[in-house]
Amino acid sequence: MTVPSLARDIMKTELVTLSADMGLHDAAMLLVRNRISGAPVVSEDGKLEGILTEKDLMTALIDAAYDRLPSTKVSSYMNSEPFTISEQLDLLSIAQIFQTHHYRRLLVVRDDELLGLVSRRDVLKSVIRLIEPAPDKTSAMLYLSALRDGNEESPFG
Repeated sequence: MTVPSLARDIMKTELVTLSADMGLHDAAMLLVRNRISGAPVVSEDGKLEGILTEKDLMTALIDAAYDRLPSTKVSSYMNSEPFTISEQLDLLSIAQIFQTHHYRRLLVVRDDELLGLVSRRDVLKSVIRLIEPAPDKTSAMLYLSALRDGNEESPFG
């Protein structure tokens, strides 16, 4: 069995996306309806503009409770410089990013175009497949560092 080892192998490509001019209420309803904690914000031509998360929506809620909202548009509360990765990033590097940061999802991009999303759960599923016991019940634990190419200049995209 071939185990996926790059972002392009494990990323989800059918995503719920938002637009910058969408209203916060509609964006919140979309997240709740799809049971997701955040979504990328993309332009009509598929270029990544940012990301809006539940945390961003909580900020908007608090702003509304204390003051009037400066705007009810996604663009006012989205993170317009989200952390992104390359489709070539290996599984171990992705796991290390999740381990050292509080990200729940990583956006996969090429030339500012959104290709997909890798979640912590996607990484866990791949790792579970890697360490599954062999049929003879002997240990199948692998050194995950073997997944790294070693020739990459930088693991982050």
